[in-house]
Amino acid sequence: MPKRVPKKKTTETIPSLRERAHALGLYGLLSRFDEFEDEPWLEGLLALEETERGRRSLERRRQNAKLGSFKPMSDFDWAWPKKIDRDLVEEVLELGFLAEAANVVLVGPNGVGKTMLAKNLAYQAVLRGHTARFTTASDLLNDLAAQEGGRSLATRLRHYYRPGLLLIDEVGYLSSTGRHADLLFEVITRRYEEKSIVLTTNKPFSEWGEVFEGSACVVTLIDRLVHRAEILQIDGDSYRLKEAKERAAKNARRRATARKTRSKAKAKRAAR
Repeated sequence: MPKRVPKKKTTETIPSLRERAHALGLYGLLSRFDEFEDEPWLEGLLALEETERGRRSLERRRQNAKLGSFKPMSDFDWAWPKKIDRDLVEEVLELGFLAEAANVVLVGPNGVGKTMLAKNLAYQAVLRGHTARFTTASDLLNDLAAQEGGRSLATRLRHYYRPGLLLIDEVGYLSSTGRHADLLFEVITRRYEEKSIVLTTNKPFSEWGEVFEGSACVVTLIDRLVHRAEILQIDGDSYRLKEAKERAAKNARRRATARKTRSKAKAKRAAR
């Protein structure tokens, strides 16, 4: 049997394979790397491990993001809103704001697609290797308000600091206390200029004082949220209401057709 001729060693390929093994934490392989570096199966093995770890990592990030179900951007009806900056939407979907630790604030009435856009932003971030977490404002604030003692509150605040992108949905939909404003201020302050927030609200900032009635920190809270933020204003009627009306009309037509069919069948039986 002819002796296997080792691959020609190059400074380009061998360090690359060694670095990939180190990134994967294959320390047993690294300890005897000189024995295996010329094996033809080594690169395929590393590629297989990288692919599988990438798949598991993506699945973990998707689960931890808590996005639930949502429509993809391909289903967004750009013709429906009366006002939307499509160029800005497509720009933020490129996720450049994450590198700047900037925020994205989506402002508009109910049913215009704010949550859908926010979830698509988070999903794109997850696909590109970032961690993300979705929560409603009420869940976030009630969770923090329920903590008893400074230590447990600090632990939960770290929980909301940890993700690379934090989505806070529906600020302003429910009246909140001054205590809730203080807690939201804590979340925003801890992430300020360090990690990004995507926030949706149905209230203009001028009305946040009514949402968090009696709070002294609202002005500062807004100031830190919008500093280096993209503000995306969406105006229009509720798309959910439009879909509900279309569904009701479709069902009414289906029932009318069924009635006609039954009437015709009944008439035929009577004529026999």
